Amino acid sequence: MSVIVPIHGPAIAPAPAPERVGVLLVNLGTPDSCDTKGVRIYLREFLSDPRVIENQGLFWKLALNGIILNTRPARKAKDYQKIWNHEANESPLKTITRAQAEKLTASLGDRGHLIVDWAMRYGNPSLRDRIEALVAKGCTRLLVVPLYPQYSAATSATVCDQAFRVLRELRAQPTLRVTPPYYRDPAYIDALATSINAHLATLSFEPELIVASFHGMPQAYIDKGDPYQAQCVATVEALRDRMGLADDKLLLTFQSRFGFDQWLQPYTDKTIEALARKGVRKIAVVMPGFSADCLETLEEIAQENAEIFMEHGGQEFTAIPCLNDSDAGIQVIRQLVLRELQGWL
Repeated sequence: MSVIVPIHGPAIAPAPAPERVGVLLVNLGTPDSCDTKGVRIYLREFLSDPRVIENQGLFWKLALNGIILNTRPARKAKDYQKIWNHEANESPLKTITRAQAEKLTASLGDRGHLIVDWAMRYGNPSLRDRIEALVAKGCTRLLVVPLYPQYSAATSATVCDQAFRVLRELRAQPTLRVTPPYYRDPAYIDALATSINAHLATLSFEPELIVASFHGMPQAYIDKGDPYQAQCVATVEALRDRMGLADDKLLLTFQSRFGFDQWLQPYTDKTIEALARKGVRKIAVVMPGFSADCLETLEEIAQENAEIFMEHGGQEFTAIPCLNDSDAGIQVIRQLVLRELQGWL
């Protein structure tokens, strides 16, 4: 009687899933709610990042946990409530960034192997959550798009830091690319000029000058080699050339200073006050460092700085919307993405 012995060969691995490419738009972040608790959670994460506050020593930790997180959240919650998207129960930054991702997807056409998603560096949806989701969908290549025209260690670099922290924990890492800053990209400068002119055309008055306000940072960060200030200057110079404006008709300023250290100058609020005191009665403010409207543009500039201008003699003030999810704004992002995806599509 013969016995048939089965032969066990090597296990056959399942066929690999089709490779996909993920594009992840990333903006700074937002609280999940506009109450004190939500803002406190957000500020704790944001201000605990050593890229944002470089000296995370004992003094800072005592100040953060003993003073700042016990006083600042309630004040900032009131500011968020002024600009909150109550219908969707989220901040405008979240609403706009989602729309940017959706419109970018539509503008790229039917590409079954390309997936566009969005995330926040601080708050939700988190970088970890969205990177893991893209990997789960079969993305073996990932393009991270920090939505900051000008590079800074406190913005663009911390996005990269967090992305690599997530990848460090993955056995099968996707190949990673990161888009560069686009502070003087012709498409970006053209989009800014088009947006400014379109907004000015809707006004019942003609501004005497335009203030270009960028988010500030401590002067010490620039002294250590951060290129942010130089890139802001380059943006304004390119925009002046594109719009044919003299230096005194498009001013460069910096907003949102925090703490007691010296920050980049001239300060936006002090400049706007000084302009009103000198007799300037009509101004416009544009925020070229922000890809989407947020607390710093909708509340700090459009409300707080407008009040400063009026209180010191100004008569007409307008805040020019960011590029947001406008056709021109999406075209800037689309061009940037397609350029960096060369060889992957």
